[in-house]
Amino acid sequence: MSTVIELEEGVTTPLTGIRRTAARHMVKAWAAPVFHLTVEVDMGEAQRVKEVAPQATVTDVLVRAAARALVAVPEVNVHVGEDAVVAFQRANVGIAVASPKGLTVPVVHAADSLSLEQIAERRSEIVTKAREGALTRDDISGGTFTISNLGMMGVARFDAIVNVPQAAILAVGATTQRFVLRDGEPQWRPIADLTLTCDHRALDGAAGARFLGALAAELSAPLAG
Repeated sequence: MSTVIELEEGVTTPLTGIRRTAARHMVKAWAAPVFHLTVEVDMGEAQRVKEVAPQATVTDVLVRAAARALVAVPEVNVHVGEDAVVAFQRANVGIAVASPKGLTVPVVHAADSLSLEQIAERRSEIVTKAREGALTRDDISGGTFTISNLGMMGVARFDAIVNVPQAAILAVGATTQRFVLRDGEPQWRPIADLTLTCDHRALDGAAGARFLGALAAELSAPLAG
């Protein structure tokens, strides 16, 4: 004899505003043919950021490194359409931010032309506006690449969904101490997994690998303002 279990109807919350737009956006993004590439990067230099720019954070170092890598590998700094790929000269780097209204991606425009201090100032401004629900259309428009950093929340590694029409997004995992060889000597180093999700309509594995190589080189180089 089976038992009938009545379930509560639950609470229905309609998707509105940013959440509804994001839901529709994600459906389009999920349809893109993507692949993922992951590298381990030494974050020791990035963690010195306060010594170089007291107002800056590791996120600002990531934005600057990504912008420079986009200039070095311009194939990644594009938008993907149905029948064309649109290339951009400036690296406009978006930062995924959780806000009371849902996930938003405010943009650091022309990040490739900004100093670390200028990136920090712009990032602080747009993240604050995102959390206060005060972003303007200009703040969220024109992005050519996105960074999603869940490492600060303890997530070791993840794959992010491409922010269409952009061709790629970088997922940043937590920095943890790992025992590695450096200059031939075994030592503990702060290492993070960085995963690049690529739209295969615009990028192949070689282009994605070149971008990650350029990014890793930027993050490992001696930090300056």
